[in-house]
Amino acid sequence: MSLYVDIEKRLGDFRLRARFETQGGTLGLLGASGCGKSMTLKCIAGVERPDRGAIVLDGEPLFDSEKKIDLPPRKRGVGCLFQDSALFPNMTVGQNILCGLHREKDKAKRAAELNGTIKLCRLEGLEGLRPHQLSGGQRQRAALARILVSRPRVLLLDEPFSALDAHLRDKLQLEVRELLAGFGRDAVLVTHSRDEVYHMCRSIAVMDRGRLLAVRETKALFADPGSVCACELTGCKNVAPARKAGEYEAEVPFWGITLQTAQPVGDGLKAVGIRAHYFNPRTQHNRFPVEPLGEMEEPFEWIVEFRWKGQAPDAPPLWWRTPKDRRPARSPAELGVAPANVLLLYE
Repeated sequence: MSLYVDIEKRLGDFRLRARFETQGGTLGLLGASGCGKSMTLKCIAGVERPDRGAIVLDGEPLFDSEKKIDLPPRKRGVGCLFQDSALFPNMTVGQNILCGLHREKDKAKRAAELNGTIKLCRLEGLEGLRPHQLSGGQRQRAALARILVSRPRVLLLDEPFSALDAHLRDKLQLEVRELLAGFGRDAVLVTHSRDEVYHMCRSIAVMDRGRLLAVRETKALFADPGSVCACELTGCKNVAPARKAGEYEAEVPFWGITLQTAQPVGDGLKAVGIRAHYFNPRTQHNRFPVEPLGEMEEPFEWIVEFRWKGQAPDAPPLWWRTPKDRRPARSPAELGVAPANVLLLYE
């Protein structure tokens, strides 16, 4: 099973150009607000019409501008879950879920599908409750059950956890991930959260101002984001313009240093990134004097803000994250970073 998308759509000065194909599991569309993530989902669902291109699900065209194909939403076999669960407030959980089976007339089949979906979504005992009697997580699971009971061929999730508090969000992400594994179909998740996409998605499509920059396996993208946008979206706090200084050297004028790299440096190098937890006072590679500026305590880590001794005055400070049990008793005079941890960015 796969979803193929190759579309363009213009809205005023904004131009969306999205091209990707799912390869099983959940694909994350990761990008800042306004980059075109939700518009892409709306085009797949049939709520919005692309100007050109094609959307193909399991070999069947849902939209094809050249062949004049544009299936209505109800015929696409697409299920959508948004931030607001949008359950009917005057119906029970069971009645809400049965709305997804309105085409099934056989009562025995309706009952069997309802019971199976309630079990899959762990809603046993809640069938008779109304939405206002449920927790936020239960409401989202009920909304997901209403979609899954209709057996959609692909599931679209548009920031479904953004309205929840941090503890519930993390818990529900794990639950939904398990549900999707049991669902057995492809899904597309829209998010701007690096933690959410890492927890939920097998692969990631990075979007920036309407463009799709890269589609990569999740861990591979975090290890080597390749672009400034992807680097920042995956949580890197230390990014600066850079230029090639040698086959394995990158000069960073803002920081006043030249870094040794593990990867060959391409001619099109635009910037480098160093994740805050990559710095190490014991590393001998790329080791330079630092000036500590301040620190912030977190439950299990310290964040130390610093500058390189040769750093440009207008360059922003850098962040070093260190676990509490590994923090030196005194602020180090120098910090180093392994060449393998220097991220080379080309866009």
